[in-house]
Amino acid sequence: MILCIDIGNTNIKYAVFKGKDLMASYRVSSRHTRTADEYGATLINLLSSSQIKTSDITGIIVSSVIPSLNYTIIHMCQYFFNITPIMIGAGIKTGINIKTDNPKEVGADIIVNCVGAFNKYGNGKPMIVIDFGTATTFDVLTGNGELIGVVIAPGIKTALEGLVSNTAQLPMIELVAPKNAIGKNTVTCMQSGIIFGFAGLVENIVKKIREELKLSSINVVATGGMGEIIAKEVGCINKIDRMLTLEGLRLVYEMNKERV
Repeated sequence: MILCIDIGNTNIKYAVFKGKDLMASYRVSSRHTRTADEYGATLINLLSSSQIKTSDITGIIVSSVIPSLNYTIIHMCQYFFNITPIMIGAGIKTGINIKTDNPKEVGADIIVNCVGAFNKYGNGKPMIVIDFGTATTFDVLTGNGELIGVVIAPGIKTALEGLVSNTAQLPMIELVAPKNAIGKNTVTCMQSGIIFGFAGLVENIVKKIREELKLSSINVVATGGMGEIIAKEVGCINKIDRMLTLEGLRLVYEMNKERV
């Protein structure tokens, strides 16, 4: 079995694959103060709840956007699983040709999302991969797997937290779409602004990308926790895949397993 670990700004996501089959997946918060022992003990308990033993894990791959956590997670893998993980970075085979000004700037999460989307949904035509995470990213792929650019916007929850923390009377709210755009109370006013506002952001950015590429339509694949909510409010998202990042990691592991 292969353990895939995605270290994000807010959460760390784990998935265990047996071949192409997903056996289990988990999510824990990303905390800089946690030790390798704390992360390892939590993960062992989660695996045990799915009847998975540490000896069942034969390979590990990690993508990370928090460099300060890399050593902790690598040490956890070595101590609890006796495995040094493959880290997404320079020299790793991905099948994606990065055509940005500085490929080293492209985040590991963006790379594995592109790998997942291109291999699962690529049909020889350009596509946009949207990740609704701590940031909202729009990755633009050509039909032959070239990443030609990225758009980065605030994440939906990030925007809400910024709004609440910088105002005296606005509360933290549930992120669901209200029935009407015109809010009648503080909660529905905020829900309208956040949900419908981000829906407009998504539609306009997709429209701008499509116009720049001179395309009448483009395939759009979305992932991330808020993807399903926004997809209901827009007509441009073709596919929602919450496991896209972890599937991308599995695919990259298969391309690089000779490194193990």
